[in-house]
Amino acid sequence: MPLRLPARPDRDAVLIAATGLAGGLVLWFLGLHNSPPLAALPGWLSLVALGIMCGAELLRRSAPLTALAVGTLTLALDLCTGSLVATIAMYTDVVYAAVLYGRPSVARRIPRIAEVLSVLGTLLAVAVLRKPEALLIGFGFGVLIAAPAWTGASVRRHRDAARAARLEAERTALLAEMDRREAVVAERARMARELHDMVAGHLSAIAIHSTAALSIGEPRASEEALTVIRENSVQGLAEMRRLIGLLRQESGAEEPAAAPRLDGVDALLAHARKAVRDDRFRFTLDDARGLVPLPAPIELAAYRIVQESLTNAVKHAAPGPVTVRLAREGRGRLAVEVSSAFGDGPGPRAPGSGAGLVGMGERVALLDGEFEAGPAAGPDGKQWQVRAVLPVREEESP
Repeated sequence: MPLRLPARPDRDAVLIAATGLAGGLVLWFLGLHNSPPLAALPGWLSLVALGIMCGAELLRRSAPLTALAVGTLTLALDLCTGSLVATIAMYTDVVYAAVLYGRPSVARRIPRIAEVLSVLGTLLAVAVLRKPEALLIGFGFGVLIAAPAWTGASVRRHRDAARAARLEAERTALLAEMDRREAVVAERARMARELHDMVAGHLSAIAIHSTAALSIGEPRASEEALTVIRENSVQGLAEMRRLIGLLRQESGAEEPAAAPRLDGVDALLAHARKAVRDDRFRFTLDDARGLVPLPAPIELAAYRIVQESLTNAVKHAAPGPVTVRLAREGRGRLAVEVSSAFGDGPGPRAPGSGAGLVGMGERVALLDGEFEAGPAAGPDGKQWQVRAVLPVREEESP
């Protein structure tokens, strides 16, 4: 494994080391030592200890534990040669930096170790000197190692708490932005479904009757087609204005417009009869819902499913019966079925976008229901069947 060199010292480390070196040199030349040497060692070794401690200071950020180990050995040398205040001051900073920048597991142990060493140093001094002044040695140990260690631990806790709070604030802001985007996407999808379901039927009738008016040379038939076109244009415009009014409505300004309910399915069938202009189509309703009222979201979803299914029948179905069935199934669920004749024709009577089935599936999924659409066998031959089952919870019933 290749040896990793320490990173380049930062500006603070260089400034502390330079200041400590300058101060130590001044104290040495003036002969201002803290105490006489503890061993018969030459005095110039205190300058060696000062230089080594300055080197340890340069590692305070990049390799704090290495700096602590080197600084501890250097402090022992300094005490044996007559210590300098500058060397001791830099050592306290090395202890502080080891707790602040060291690995979390080691940084948690350093204050405890400093406490133990302070107590042992006090007991040893009292046992050797047997004087009350020996307590001052224990106090010196506490100031030298325990105080900077606990100061570093306190600063580290505050720093970690601030970092955690900042990350939590960023996470909260990110989640809020994601919720906002999801809300915008959901609202746009809801607007697209409402716009498609309200206007597509009217526009399909306009397309079918305008084609008839252009292709039939009979004045009376053209007049009837233009009448239907005008009716659907007026109704479509009214629906558009209602939707725009809902979008422009300010929160709390007034009560929202009443949502369509299944009682209006007869009007949808009457509108489909006018739109198709073919006597071979037979639109019938089989309503077996019962007398128990349904929640408004269920009524709205069922109404829109019937509306879009009839619009698709007008555009694509072969001549024959178009049946709408509403029934209550097990556990109070509402079943909505719309079936129409299915055959291979020359093409749709009006263009479609394919968004109708997607919108119906989305409505059912929002209510945790079941939806399927496709060809099916019927009593009169092959059929196209749309079936949705919407769950009705008792607590939501009006």
